[in-house]
Amino acid sequence: MPKVTVTYKVSMGDDPMTSKRKTWQEKLADRPGYPKVIALQDGMPCYNAVHKMGAEAGDPVVLVNPSDVVALMRQVPPGRLTTLSEICQWLARKYQVKGCCTLTAGIFVMTAANAVEEARAEGRELDIPYWRTLKANGSLNEKFPGGLEGHKALLEAEGVTVVQKGKRYFVLAYQDFLFRDFGDA
Repeated sequence: MPKVTVTYKVSMGDDPMTSKRKTWQEKLADRPGYPKVIALQDGMPCYNAVHKMGAEAGDPVVLVNPSDVVALMRQVPPGRLTTLSEICQWLARKYQVKGCCTLTAGIFVMTAANAVEEARAEGRELDIPYWRTLKANGSLNEKFPGGLEGHKALLEAEGVTVVQKGKRYFVLAYQDFLFRDFGDA
């Protein structure tokens, strides 16, 4: 697997003795009170994406924990891919609601990617193949460690064909490689 070079800097607050930012790995911790089911409201940051999946204003949607998303990401085998939409649709079925907040799930995908590279820099592996998770339309995620080029290199190392369209990268015929056989997560 190609190495993605990422530098992590811990930023200290005003008083370095009392304040520091959480690491990416710490940000993967579940939050009390979640998952939480709420009513979808017009104007919510994830409204348009959840609406495209079939939910209407007032329908129940779930806000998940990072572990919900990571458990699915871990199941995607080499040579297969998933998208944020696939993850959210599976989570909506799991929690028996109309949708899953794509904004929070997307943040957890990006957090997992950064946590993997942070752990790797510390000499540890988290076993989360984050590069196999694409954006909803099959495009690569510029927010992953190493940016688009890093994401592209990891996918190509597994034999995935990536094409460039303008400034964006896409997996060629990504639908043919979608993994949908998520077990209990």
